[in-house]
Amino acid sequence: MIFTRLIAAPLAVEECDYVNQPVCAPENVAELFVLPPIFGQVNRTIILMFLAALIVVAVLYVAYRRPRLVPTKFQAAVDALVSFVRDDVAVGIIGPEGAKYFPYLLSLFMFILVGNLFEITPLVNFPITSRMAIPFFLSLLTWFIFVGVGVRKHGISYFTHLAWPPGVPTALKPLVGIIELVSTLLVRPFSLAVRLFANLVAGHVMLSLLLVTGVVFVANIGEIGVKGAAGVLWFALGVGIFVFEILVTVLQAYIFTLLSAVYIESSIHVEH
Repeated sequence: MIFTRLIAAPLAVEECDYVNQPVCAPENVAELFVLPPIFGQVNRTIILMFLAALIVVAVLYVAYRRPRLVPTKFQAAVDALVSFVRDDVAVGIIGPEGAKYFPYLLSLFMFILVGNLFEITPLVNFPITSRMAIPFFLSLLTWFIFVGVGVRKHGISYFTHLAWPPGVPTALKPLVGIIELVSTLLVRPFSLAVRLFANLVAGHVMLSLLLVTGVVFVANIGEIGVKGAAGVLWFALGVGIFVFEILVTVLQAYIFTLLSAVYIESSIHVEH
């Protein structure tokens, strides 16, 4: 399996039919998401996952180990990020009680952000959130938290509010109750995970195919002639998507964290 992303530039020219195909693509797109093991069962995805966690810890440690009255640019940037998650997401969405969930939401946001940014990191070019197991695990963490919060705060009435929602006409309560139960207890963790997963998969596939095609076509312009010039267009389009993906990586980390806060808030204030 040689055809892969631009990781250390392993462009498998021999696997790309650049003469007859308009775009270099592997026979199985899933190949773009398989990182072979390095040490036994430990593959690059696992290493990148721990690296993302380590980066988050290192960033927060360096920024706050010696707080200054006049912060450095790095400390100011990190503090702005932390303040945004605390004030606009945790407290802004959940309310005063959101302060206790702020550490989780900050950890969630920064881990997903770093994991997403691996997509556009040279020599890595692989977002760990494009593997469904990671977004799904994070969504399950959120699920356990918001369901646990609801049960702890309201007891069995947390479920009765879902099954028999107040403020709904009696004739519609059974139908609405079923929808609320299924949506809250079953659909939310899957939708939360799939939203993040699908966006990063789409971006990763487009970047991989366009950038690889551009480089391969230009490298073989002597053999394929004018068609090789199309590689410049493919590469330019790939660069454009690369810039767009910077926004996507940040936005998806924010959306995942925001929805986690919304779900926690809905468990605290079930009457809403």
